Amino acid sequence: MTALIIGYILDLTFGDPQGLPHPVRLIGRMISNLEKYLRNKCKNVSDERKAGVMLWIIVVMVSFLIPLVILTFAYSINHIAGIIAEAVMIYFILATKSLKIESMKVYTELKNNNVAEARRYLSYIVGRDTENLDASSISRAAVETVAENTSDGVIAPMLFIMLGGAPLGFMYKAINTLDSMVGYKNEKYINMGRFSAMADDVANYIPARIAAYLMIVASSILKMDYKKAYEIYKRDRRNHSSPNSAHTEAVCAGSLNIMLGGDNYYGGVLVRKPTIGDNIRNIETEDIKRANDLLYMTSALCMILCIIILS
Repeated sequence: MTALIIGYILDLTFGDPQGLPHPVRLIGRMISNLEKYLRNKCKNVSDERKAGVMLWIIVVMVSFLIPLVILTFAYSINHIAGIIAEAVMIYFILATKSLKIESMKVYTELKNNNVAEARRYLSYIVGRDTENLDASSISRAAVETVAENTSDGVIAPMLFIMLGGAPLGFMYKAINTLDSMVGYKNEKYINMGRFSAMADDVANYIPARIAAYLMIVASSILKMDYKKAYEIYKRDRRNHSSPNSAHTEAVCAGSLNIMLGGDNYYGGVLVRKPTIGDNIRNIETEDIKRANDLLYMTSALCMILCIIILS
């Protein structure tokens, strides 16, 4: 509990450490190199699916075992050394402030009427095509990203850390990173990334729902429309190809009385998606700040929940 609190405070204070070797980026590099190696061994669809399972097992186990070994050694020195080491690990795992910083770069450029730069910064945090988006669509994409990543970038890792410390937190980050890198339903990854995509859905199933209810409470505390948040959540939480992604997006849309979701272009291809929320008012740049307020309050509520459970 002490390490989790310190790690959370470090994250809120400093955000992602720049210029230092980041464990999650190292996980990404491991995925990329191992994927290339395993893919070269594949001769058919069956081989690709087996390689996908092997990729997942190796990456997840390495991501769990390395921090476990480090922490076992640190705690064997003394309790303080162990807490410090684990707090630093947790700091690397959580992404509360970095999510705010990256989305607020988009906000700042929109406020300065620099749509081209806003598109550029947005392209760093979303998968959709951004080159033709107008200011309203840019704001919508940024809000969606903050809402969705409130769950898998903050709440889910926090819950896994609560259950099994930093090693389980890094295990979750590996599962999430595998999905983001190979869990696509395109020609290249439909077979090799199949297992990673399914595993991510399973890992996020409970955290996404906990995050949604925490966000409803957060919207009430922030004097937002929590009643509408609950209504839209119950109605639109399944309006996504993923069984988990729409949960916090639905709460955010209801809280702000805006409509999210809808069609987007990915790699020049139009992907039709259902909408989330009601178009009570037009989305505006300030909604990016409001989504970040929800992010911070939801993370604080999750921290309180973790403290209660661990006490």
